[in-house]
Order: sequence, then C-alpha cells, then structure tokens
Amino acid sequence: MKTVDSINFKGKKALVRVDFNVPLDKKTLAVTDDARIRATLPTLNKILADGGACILMSHLGRPLKKLKEDGTVDFEKHTLKNTLATVSELLGRPVKFAMDCIGADAVEMAANLQAGEVLLLENLRFYKEEEKGDEAFAEKLSKLGNVYVNDAFGTAHRAHASTAVIAKFFPTEKCFGYVMAKEIANADKVIKHAERPFTAITGGAKVSDKLLILENLIEKVDNLIIGGGMAYTFLKAQGFEIGSSLCEDDRLDLCLALIKKAADRGVKLLLPEDSIVADAFSNEANCKACDNQHIEKGWMGLDIGPKAAAHFAEVIKSSKTILWNGPMGVFEMTHFENGTKTAAIAVAEATKKGAFSLIGGGDSAAAVAKFGFEDQVSYISTGGGALLEYFEGKELPGIAAINE
Repeated sequence: MKTVDSINFKGKKALVRVDFNVPLDKKTLAVTDDARIRATLPTLNKILADGGACILMSHLGRPLKKLKEDGTVDFEKHTLKNTLATVSELLGRPVKFAMDCIGADAVEMAANLQAGEVLLLENLRFYKEEEKGDEAFAEKLSKLGNVYVNDAFGTAHRAHASTAVIAKFFPTEKCFGYVMAKEIANADKVIKHAERPFTAITGGAKVSDKLLILENLIEKVDNLIIGGGMAYTFLKAQGFEIGSSLCEDDRLDLCLALIKKAADRGVKLLLPEDSIVADAFSNEANCKACDNQHIEKGWMGLDIGPKAAAHFAEVIKSSKTILWNGPMGVFEMTHFENGTKTAAIAVAEATKKGAFSLIGGGDSAAAVAKFGFEDQVSYISTGGGALLEYFEGKELPGIAAINE
C-alpha cells in the first residue's frame, strides 16, 4: 500500500482529496463535529513537515440535489468556507480559500502557494461533473498540484472525478493518506484476519440496506446479531406478530433464506427475543417491554428489550473480533436507547479484555460518541457507506485508482 510515507513532499504541491463533509449548525453554519477534519491532520502535517504545500479539495453536502425554492444553488449553506476557521484552528496556521475549485482563481492561488502553506478549494459538488466522474473536470483539478493524495475514505466507493478519475493524471505521483491507509488496514483486520469468535452486530431500519453485507458476513462470522428496525422483517418472516413495527414485506423470503444460510454454515444468527414497544414514534409515547412473538396491533418495536440486550451483551463480551454497523433501536430518543447503550458497553468491555472492535461509521459511530465510548473501542470508521461496500466484497474505485 503506497502511503504518504513513501513520498518526500519537499518542494511539491500535494493535491489532497479530504472528506470535510461535516455537520454544520443550522443557524450559524459553524462546524459542529470536526472528527473528519481532525482525522486528516496527520496526513497534512506530514506533507507540510516535509516542506510541501497542501491543496485541499472536498465536497460538502449535495448542493445540486438540494436547491433553493427558486431553483438556484444554496451557496451559503454549502460553501466549504464554512469549514475554513475550523481547519485553520486545527492545523495551527492560516488556510487560504479559493472561491472556486477550478478556473483562473484556483489556478493562480495554487501556482502562488509556497512551501508550508495550505489552500482549501471551493465545494467540488457545485459542479455536476464531479459526481459524473467527468475526465475533463478531473484533468482541470489535476493541473493544480503535482502529487495526488487520496485521504477521503468516506467517498472511496464513488467513482467521482476527484476520488478516482483524477488519479490517472498522476501515473506515479499518487498515494493514500493515513486515513485511507488506516481504514483499509482496520477493515482487513476484521474481514480477512479476524480472531475467533468473530461477532458482527447489524442494525438500522431496513434489511434491503444491509442485504449484501449480511450475505457476505454469514460467510465469515461466528455470530450475527440483528437488531434495529430490520429485525422485525426477520421476525415476521418466522410467523411472529409484529404489530405496527417496521417491516419490508417484500423481503420476507430473503430473510428466511438468510436464516437457513446461517444455519447451514453453523453461524449463530441472533434475533431479539423481546422489544421495547410504543404506541407512537415519539419519546413521549406510551411504551412497555413485550415478547417479540406477539406484539399487539397499534404498537411498534423501537428498541430491543431487556432480555435481548442482556443476551446480546453476553455474546459480544465473549468475542475476540467485533464489527458493529447499525444501532439496536431509536437511540436518539432516551426511552429507546438502552439496547444500543448496552451493546456499546459490552463492546467496550470486550475491547478492554483484548478484543478488536471496529465501529462501522454512521449511526453506530454517533451512538458510541453519545454514550462516551469513543476512546474505549479499537477503531471508528470515518466512512459508513464505503466501509459497507468494502465488506460486501466490492472493489472501491478510490482504492483501485491508487493501486493501479
């Protein structure tokens, strides 16, 4: 794996694809979670310490998909200038900003950039050519630097201009940043070199969102824990009454096939035996614990119940490798957070005893952060979708482009 360690950046201008797609405060538009920016600092500091300059390119949101009422792009909401103060503060040096990612302004600022300086380009997704993987657009971006560094694992599964296509304009002068390298190494540790027992915890709303990863994990794990809304499709497939719980009726046969596949391979597929149910999707709703074989009409499962939480925790704590992707319930609401919190505690305890735990981005990472276990797990991925596709066995364009 070719990383920034293999290049001396002295006198070079590194064009670095970062993932600064961070949440902003709706009113002030200030960065509310700087984790993705902080993750990139070691890569940028290595380039700068060598005597190089950094030209940063990223996307922020989906500006062309979320137009204003008059049909125009909401520049104020989607400009990367909103991240500038945070990037400058974390890097400990002023960061320059180009009002465009291509064009005369960007070319001039990049050309004048000196060693030790950092330039942040405007949002790549203000151009439709970025997501289309347009080669001419990628070539314009490539002219800004003389080394290409991809450190944006969160977009590694997209064949976009800045994440994959651009690499062809740097036949030899291209590499991974530390974020990408760590993501790949940690994912491989789980999927290719797992110590047994290997337990995967999956949750979230829909079976269809996790279909490929479920099929792939059954080939690799010892235990497959299924919680969240997706569990009720599995339960209904087995003939249980699930009340008003979330269910994909067109996936019932698929769930039965997955249950059979797990049994045939000797994999323990664990479904929750009880739930915390509510009479409305609200933290103020009436709620109670009930057995999952018969949830009354008008009631919906919003969290795994106490018996399921205790059982899952026992399995997790006896594991040596743990992959967690997806919450056990609607953990954002305090009345339905216990299942996810119990799982987080169990993962932290297993890790303390020597297990390797990988948290698969997105809601799982948010849950670990909410309950204060960020420093008690082995690794938290910065890319939910990319990690899922990697575990599905797909070749990620952002990785392939560097390795070619």
